[in-house]
Amino acid sequence: MSAPIDIAVVRLPHGADLALPAYASDDSAGMDLAAAVDTALTMAPGERVLIPTGLGIALPPGYEAQIRPRSGLALKHGVTVLNSPGTVDADYRGEIGVILANFGAEPFTVKRGMRIAQLVVAPVSRARWQLVEQLPESARGAGGFGSSGLETRAARAG
Repeated sequence: MSAPIDIAVVRLPHGADLALPAYASDDSAGMDLAAAVDTALTMAPGERVLIPTGLGIALPPGYEAQIRPRSGLALKHGVTVLNSPGTVDADYRGEIGVILANFGAEPFTVKRGMRIAQLVVAPVSRARWQLVEQLPESARGAGGFGSSGLETRAARAG
């Protein structure tokens, strides 16, 4: 595990009473984000809503924050982060918002302080394009969607 990094965070007025994101355990990769809604908000099946968190952050250069779904909400209620993972760039200074979508069969109510998503801080690699005439060969080649099959490599060999 790498050393912790310091991230400046501001609580916006509508999130002043909410807990800061925190790791649930020593080995957790993500920190839970809480909903900073003023009143309970019920999402109909198929609906998507931007949920405020009441937080703004300043990531150090070379890092991003990824907004990811919480597995319990996805499994139990069909509620997920729509643009998963959402990206917070190091130079973004606005409020962190979470786009939730209700893919469940029942309405889902988001309440103030409810843990709605996870935030994972990760280093960013920068890429440079190298235009070539031909790509190097690989075992897979140009095979596209589904070309590697449904079975594991071990199942195919056995």
